[in-house]
Amino acid sequence: MSADSPSSVPRVSEHFEGLAASRRNWIQEVLRPWCRTATVQDLRRAELEWHDFAGRADTAATLWKWAWERFPDAVHADFPGLNETWPVDVRLHDGSLFSGYPDARRSLRGQLILVRSDAAVAAGLTESRPILLDEVAGLVRVSAVGD
Repeated sequence: MSADSPSSVPRVSEHFEGLAASRRNWIQEVLRPWCRTATVQDLRRAELEWHDFAGRADTAATLWKWAWERFPDAVHADFPGLNETWPVDVRLHDGSLFSGYPDARRSLRGQLILVRSDAAVAAGLTESRPILLDEVAGLVRVSAVGD
């Protein structure tokens, strides 16, 4: 049979299934691990072209969640974005330590805002300064945050 015969051309469904599987594999084996190691500057550049890399996927649920996965306690496996249900201790490369609950709505584009109870202020809550992902040396879940 010649290379152009109908039997040598893959069926469309097989070709599409292979294409879709290849793309899923690339996302899981290349793109997601890259997000876990990239700098915030590179992540923000990728965000501008994210639809070309990941399709119509929401950047908060993919790119930024995957970036924060370098600290597994920062994210919830089944939900997009940062995990707000547990307090965390965040140690920066300069030795600074921050504690509180991640505020997922305000922690955008590689920045983390922590909130914690504070009886000394009228509102009862204080928040950390924006902490850049690149500043974080370690992030661990803790059982409780002191007031």
